[in-house]
Amino acid sequence: MNKEITFYINHMAYTINVDEEMEEQLTKYLELDKENNTKDLLAAYIRITQEYSTFKKEVEQITEKLARF
Repeated sequence: MNKEITFYINHMAYTINVDEEMEEQLTKYLELDKENNTKDLLAAYIRITQEYSTFKKEVEQITEKLARF
């Protein structure tokens, strides 16, 4: 089910429509109930990028192992 969530960044409100899984990912590093700033947004982006990079490496390693069979 989709729902609207609102982030407050630098005194501006940003409302987006997401499903529950996406909401969980977006609110992992940004809080809905507080005023976030650009530093918070950048830190969240870097953390998510780092998670993605680690995940990508793990998938590549598994793919290489599977390719040997």
